[in-house]
Amino acid sequence: MTLSITDPAFLFPGISLLFLAYTNRYLALAGIVRTLNRDIDDSDAPNRVKQIRSLHLRITLIKYMQAFGVVAFLFCIFSMLALMWSHQHSGEVLFIGSLAAMTISLLLSLTEVLKSGQSLKIELDRTHVRKRH
Repeated sequence: MTLSITDPAFLFPGISLLFLAYTNRYLALAGIVRTLNRDIDDSDAPNRVKQIRSLHLRITLIKYMQAFGVVAFLFCIFSMLALMWSHQHSGEVLFIGSLAAMTISLLLSLTEVLKSGQSLKIELDRTHVRKRH
């Protein structure tokens, strides 16, 4: 396989868009956690604790999603530098590393999306319990 310097550059727009999406998810979750902590009362305490635990896990996943996205971006840059300096093999290895890091980031993102459904179920359970009383 012969990689040109422009090949790794194709990942840049995708990585940038993922960072934007990850940051937006993180900010939204941080706002929810702040609201839950502020509005907690004794009657909702068990439900709120479940929600906060779920949100904590999701925020941790987002942190790792972002970290692997940064690694993917850095490997992409290093790959381009290696190719620019005519180190074809190193450039290819770094590019494969970039793809691997991006894959891990996307799999973590999928996990976080699936966990978000569980968070909504916790909230729906609370609403259902409240309507019965």
